[in-house]
Amino acid sequence: MDIPGEYIVHESEHWIVNHHLTSRLPGYLMLGSRAPVDSLADLPDQALADMGRLMARLQRAMEQALAPRWLYIGRFGHVPGCPLHFHFIPVHDWVEALFWADERYRALQQFGSLEHALSKTDGAELTLFVWREFGESPTPPKVLGRGIPEVIAAVRERL
Repeated sequence: MDIPGEYIVHESEHWIVNHHLTSRLPGYLMLGSRAPVDSLADLPDQALADMGRLMARLQRAMEQALAPRWLYIGRFGHVPGCPLHFHFIPVHDWVEALFWADERYRALQQFGSLEHALSKTDGAELTLFVWREFGESPTPPKVLGRGIPEVIAAVRERL
């Protein structure tokens, strides 16, 4: 996958960190393997060792640069041919407030424990919100704070 240079945050021998190409949530970063594998078990030992250190550095840099309320880190993998990668999703207070203000997402409360759903934001539900609203919606929510180029620069500086 070709990643435009302005979206690249950091590169190493085994890894590339870039802003998510289709998300309009500033700071939604991807940590992707340079090796064409889709399993941790298939990575070279050095890539695995570097991964842990880089994930920790990236988390620290994002927390310092962006000060999100939550930082979700996840691995999914539904795109055939796409190398192993991890999502780093900063969730700010304003993103969580948008989630709670959007009544469509209250339908999710009928699943699981309502006792906790009304008092806590569920990470899976909020991740779905970020994907749908900032990644797929033709009219994404208004961003509060810095834009994507400024956020990329701030994280680069701390890495």
